[in-house]
Amino acid sequence: MQKKKKNAKSWRKALTPYVWLLPSFTLMTVMVLLPILTVFYRSFQKFSKAGKIKGFIGAENFSKVLHSAKFSLVLRNTLVWTVLVVLISTVLGIIIGMVLNSEFRGRKIARAIVVFPWATSLIIQASVWKFVINTDHGALNALLMKLGLTKSAVNFTSSPEAWFAWEIWVGIFVTVPFVAFCVLSGLQSIDSGYYEAAAIDGGGFWQQTFYITLPLIRPSLTVSTVLNIIYVFNSFPIIWAMTKGDPASRTDTLVTYLYKLAFINGENGQAAAVSVISFLILCLASAAYLAIFSGGGDES
Repeated sequence: MQKKKKNAKSWRKALTPYVWLLPSFTLMTVMVLLPILTVFYRSFQKFSKAGKIKGFIGAENFSKVLHSAKFSLVLRNTLVWTVLVVLISTVLGIIIGMVLNSEFRGRKIARAIVVFPWATSLIIQASVWKFVINTDHGALNALLMKLGLTKSAVNFTSSPEAWFAWEIWVGIFVTVPFVAFCVLSGLQSIDSGYYEAAAIDGGGFWQQTFYITLPLIRPSLTVSTVLNIIYVFNSFPIIWAMTKGDPASRTDTLVTYLYKLAFINGENGQAAAVSVISFLILCLASAAYLAIFSGGGDES
């Protein structure tokens, strides 16, 4: 009898963690896993214009997408958009994070100002910048003419490439604060004794930066970079608010492109195929980054 009680107690003890984790597993299954599986399923189906599934068509949706003249342009835009926004915002975020970590008067106010673009809605940020660069009544042209730097209004968006460059700038502007505060959290966890020892050994600012600061904030940078790759790659509001991907998809990314396929052109199967391709690209990019920059962390 006592043995049975011990067995029952051990079983309860073993199952308790899984019982506590069950709500999280259930939520993840319903909110993440099922939608992913649904998109994979829909990517192999044929749809009517009304959005009704008509039957299995294999890889035909993927074939149509990959052979589309627009897809290669949109994919290139997406890669340029993601790489430039993540790379530049990471570099600027490291610099700003290091500045905010130093002692100076008004540091709290500076931190509040830096976090503001990240805390504001992306739609609002994109709309504000679209107004700022407007040729006829934009704030930037008004400022330049008031300062006497230009005599007439400058067209800052004279081509699709110019529009895309401004969208990249807005993406960087709203992403830098997140990186800066990730870096700041990493910097504040570094023991000042490392810098004191380096200074005694004659290590200057750059030696301390490359041999102490950057290696020790690498975990924070890894988290911020992986999350930024995912967020920036999937970013919809900035592109849609500023250009809607026009003209002729010259400023589209995969997210705005699949939105048009699904909700404007009624091509639900192709939109699902683009979603699957995007998902696979993100998985490969995140895995590659983690393998390159997180490998060997235990050995060090």
